Amino acid sequence: MAQACKSGAKKQAEAQPAEPKTLVAYFSAIGITQNAATILAGIVGADLFEIEPQTPYTAADLDWTNKQSRSSLEMNDPSSRPAIAQTCDDIARYDTIYLGYPIWWYVAPTIINTFIEAHQLQGKTVICFATSGSSPIGPTVKALRKTYPDIQWPDGALLNGATDEAIRKWLKR
Repeated sequence: MAQACKSGAKKQAEAQPAEPKTLVAYFSAIGITQNAATILAGIVGADLFEIEPQTPYTAADLDWTNKQSRSSLEMNDPSSRPAIAQTCDDIARYDTIYLGYPIWWYVAPTIINTFIEAHQLQGKTVICFATSGSSPIGPTVKALRKTYPDIQWPDGALLNGATDEAIRKWLKR
């Protein structure tokens, strides 16, 4: 079977369609969003693609209390587009993309913009899911809809403490 997103997708063992049309792409700074993405991909039988920064984030980079930390500088610069390690070479095969990320400063991390702009997503359905200590997902999806109006953006879900049961419940909505 062909490997999807040749440069980085990992095939899920459960419910593998012959030609997948769903992708779960995610950025996870410390593993929490990765957990939700892995469970989601298994449930929907999707390919899994990790959005990895070309230069991995260190704990110091993620220190939001330090105004000079890498994440603080990126998030304070709307034009920031951190480089990604690889792209999904065959993104055209996917009709639906679940896009996961932690919420930083009430929006998606700027690396999400890098991913979107590196791929042809116009006309695709992109469903966001996020993890956050205290922020809702609604404003993040609203900002993405405004920035990328040619993409279909259904409402997303906050998947803190994601479990198989919680994700299945969200998918049935």
